[in-house]
Amino acid sequence: MTQTSENVTWLTQEAYNKLKDELEYLTGPARTEIAAKIAAAREEGDLRENGGYHAAKEEQGKQELRVRQLTQLLEKAKVGTPPATDGEVAPGMVVTIAFDGDEDDTLTFLLASREYASSEIETYSPQSPLGSGVMGHKVGEDAEYELPNGKKASVTILKAEPYNG
Repeated sequence: MTQTSENVTWLTQEAYNKLKDELEYLTGPARTEIAAKIAAAREEGDLRENGGYHAAKEEQGKQELRVRQLTQLLEKAKVGTPPATDGEVAPGMVVTIAFDGDEDDTLTFLLASREYASSEIETYSPQSPLGSGVMGHKVGEDAEYELPNGKKASVTILKAEPYNG
């Protein structure tokens, strides 16, 4: 669920199994299906003007990219619970912030990569401006991040707890 400085990705057993099943499908049945689509389209003739062929090749490229992403992720994955933190914001944590110190204007989100995005809670990537701005800060500290218009925004870390989703 979280990534530490050693580049370990912590996953629940359920998340690990889901990603592993997706990888097995993409490297097995999905590859066979896309190869059949490409072969069928190739038989239609001139490849330069064959939309079905080009669409199948593009789909194959996207599929293979996902296979590489999953392979790298699972190679670095550890199943279990990440080490406990001392209130320091890190990936895999649910973070509550207050904008400009206003405790009535708050946002609670999961700091995690999109593989862990949840329908239950908004997810921000550690690489996003807000995510990278709060990363490493402790509860009670102020953090700054850059807005899309180039201006700086300030937030106060109110809570940082491990995600148990």
